[in-house]
Amino acid sequence: MGEFLANIGNFWEFLRHPLGGLACLAGGFLCIVSAIGVLRFPDFYTRLHAASVTDTSGAALLLIGMALMAPNWLVLVKLLCIFIFLFLTSPTASHALVNAAHVAGLQPRIGPVGAANPEDEA
Repeated sequence: MGEFLANIGNFWEFLRHPLGGLACLAGGFLCIVSAIGVLRFPDFYTRLHAASVTDTSGAALLLIGMALMAPNWLVLVKLLCIFIFLFLTSPTASHALVNAAHVAGLQPRIGPVGAANPEDEA
């Protein structure tokens, strides 16, 4: 039984770096998709949605990938603290921005994307 557990430990040491690298690549890809969404979408609300959702999940995947490759527990605890901070503050900040825009009277763009005036297309 001890030999089996030693083999599992060796397998995990062999597997955790490629898994961490894949998670970091996926997180980086989501952050790039977020940047493209901010550039492509037509109004403030859809741009902020693209940025907030994909940046939160991209940052989470990056932190999970770094946690898999962490050399010791101290680094892992620091990454966990960063993850908790981002997970709590990113949606809160997005909500505060949208609420401020709504209170200020910023209306979402409704209608076809290419239309200058949505009422003209109807």
